[in-house]
Order: sequence, then structure tokens, then C-alpha cells
Amino acid sequence: MTDMSHIHIPDGVLPVWLWLGGWIISAGLVWFASSRSRGADVRRKVPLVGIISALVLVSMSSEIVPIAYHINLTVVAGVLLGPQLAIVSAFVVQVVLALLGHGGVTVIGLNTLMTMTEMLLGWALFRGLVRLLGRTRVRTASGIATVVTLVVTTTLLVGVIAVSGVTGATARETGALDPQNLTFASPFSSGIVGVGLFSGGEPATAPAVGLRRFAAIVYTLGPIGWLIEALVTAAILGYVARVRPSLIFEGPLAPTERVLPGDEHGVH
Repeated sequence: MTDMSHIHIPDGVLPVWLWLGGWIISAGLVWFASSRSRGADVRRKVPLVGIISALVLVSMSSEIVPIAYHINLTVVAGVLLGPQLAIVSAFVVQVVLALLGHGGVTVIGLNTLMTMTEMLLGWALFRGLVRLLGRTRVRTASGIATVVTLVVTTTLLVGVIAVSGVTGATARETGALDPQNLTFASPFSSGIVGVGLFSGGEPATAPAVGLRRFAAIVYTLGPIGWLIEALVTAAILGYVARVRPSLIFEGPLAPTERVLPGDEHGVH
């Protein structure tokens, strides 16, 4: 199965060269990121990585039922953790999801690459937009960064499925969308939000479709989810920028000698 930006399929579906390559690349990046952040204050960084990873984990397993969309909060994670810790967080999240039945063990590598791409691209776009628009436009910057990031990573997802050449990898839930004529019918008949952290992911009854139909479904449902996620991301990062600006503008690995406005009551 797949959702908008993650491959949730069982072991034995994707070709070995694809999932093994994903494992090798992701393992190398996780090792590099871990070694680069080793000199930072562990007491400050470990709790934050754990909290953000848990937040992403819960959001990824929660579904907006009518559009079968899982909010990822990966841009939030990328901005708050920075590039090095975001890579570690992406791996932790995907390992836990696989252990809970949301995809096979073999696709952990590819899913880690997808997640870290969202986090790193979101972080880079956000930082660039903040420099361009100013620190007072955090919500605008985060919203734009989220939409652009999700467009890119969704396209990357379609590309991975195309390269795999496996028809079964195009199976996905479509919510209230009819996959044949791409129209919505009774969008709220099955509820609005569903949480499936311990349900083992999407049911195996989702039909596999051709690659072009799969892409059409993804790009029909995607923009609605991207807009919702952009609004959620903007709200979260806007709030954090107001009450704890150092997490936004300095990052968790920054030196603590300098105290920004709003951080006078403690060092973190």
C-alpha cells in the first residue's frame, strides 16, 4: 500500500535492488548524521528527538478519512530538529511504524529516505523563505515550504513506484474518491479522522491500479491534504516561534550562551 509520501507495502513486493539500495543509502546517512551531532549536548537533543519523533509517528498513523490522507508533520520536525537530528528522527519513526505493521522491514530504508527528504527539504525551504520574508512571517514561510515540499516528495513517490515496475505497489486507499472516475461520493459516510497506530496500516483490500491512474489519484487527493497540512504546520511553527524562538531560529544544536527574547526563563 502507499499513502501520499510513504510506501506501506509488505516485504517481497519491491525488487531487491530497490529496497536494498534504500537501506544502504539511508543507513549511511543516519550514521553520518549521528556522528556529526555527537558533539552536541546530549541532554538537550535526545528528549527533543524523542518528542518530535513521537509526534510524527502519531500523525503519520492518523488518517483524514474522506481523502485517505495522513498528515506527516515532517516539515515541523525538520524545522525544529535541524538537518542532522531530522535524519535520525526519520529512521526512528520508520522503524517503529514497520514494527507496528505499517509496511515491511525491507522498505524501512526507502521510507526513511522519503521521510528525511521531506524533513530536509522543508527545513531548507523554510530557512530560505524566512531569510527572504523576515522572521515575522514564520507562518507564511512554513505554509509555502510545506506545500512545495509535499509536491516534490509526492512526485518522488510516484517516481519510485514507476521505477519499481511493480503493479501491486500502486494499491492505496482512496477514501471517498471513486478511483475509476475520480469523483467524490458521500465524503463523510465513514467518518472524518481515523487513528490506526496499532491497526497494522491500511487494509489489504485496496485495489491495485495502473501507474497513470495511481498518479491521477495521488494528485487529485494530494492538494487537499497539502493545504490542510500547510495550515497545521503554520499554526504549530507560528506558536513555537512566539513562545520559544530559539528552537526555530537557532536550532537544537546551537550554542546556549545566547538567549533570544522569549527564552529568558531557562536554557535548553
